[in-house]
Amino acid sequence: MHPLGQTRTTIQPNHAFIAPDGHVPAALPGWKNTEGIYLISPRMRNAPQFSLYIALMEAGSKSAMPAKGVQRFVYVQSGEVALQLLDAMSFQMHDAEPAMTAGQFAYFPADTEHTLRCETAAKLIIFEKAYQAGDGRAPERVSGDAWAGDGEPFMGDDAARLRVLLPTDERYDMAVNLFTFQPGAALPFVETHIMEHGLYLLEGQGVYRLDESWYPIQAGDAIWMGPYNPQWFAAHGKTQSTYIYYKDVNRDPLA
Repeated sequence: MHPLGQTRTTIQPNHAFIAPDGHVPAALPGWKNTEGIYLISPRMRNAPQFSLYIALMEAGSKSAMPAKGVQRFVYVQSGEVALQLLDAMSFQMHDAEPAMTAGQFAYFPADTEHTLRCETAAKLIIFEKAYQAGDGRAPERVSGDAWAGDGEPFMGDDAARLRVLLPTDERYDMAVNLFTFQPGAALPFVETHIMEHGLYLLEGQGVYRLDESWYPIQAGDAIWMGPYNPQWFAAHGKTQSTYIYYKDVNRDPLA
């Protein structure tokens, strides 16, 4: 409770820092027995070109499809989720084995028929974006363990490791990565670039610079970074810090 009207959340013209103290769960449209928390969406200032939301699935829950033309990336933060896909031969939904558990992810190209089901409870981190066609080749469905391997040292720094979760070729107009920092590790410089970001801190803590503001960040916090927003992160504490983040890629900004 914050009886004096205090919050860590702030919404600025080119960035937003969103803390759990202001979360208001509500039923996710079309989903069964599921509440959602939209952290980033086009209804914010400057209209981000994607959505980031939490899906809190209860016993007997079932997902809905994204809007037409919208691709979806799902990361299982906790629990277990069964995945059903449309069989191209029988036109029937069938179970994909095995079920997705904590740390696993799945990417669905736009208009891929799928259903996520939960028999107990699960928490999902979901990114969605309207697909922008590139060179004519369609992206493919991708799934796996987001934590597989040790990741690649970021710009030669063994204490900051990046796991790239989606293919990087021009079929894909979005990227989702897992970035892990050991205590004391930091981005090597203040980044300023055309891509916008959506970020969710899965574990640990640190400090994030956005424009001219500095924010203490901890697990459960989310950040939206608009294009050309100066940004920098340093991890601190006694445990590693990891965030999952989205960015737009591989498309001409004038297209």
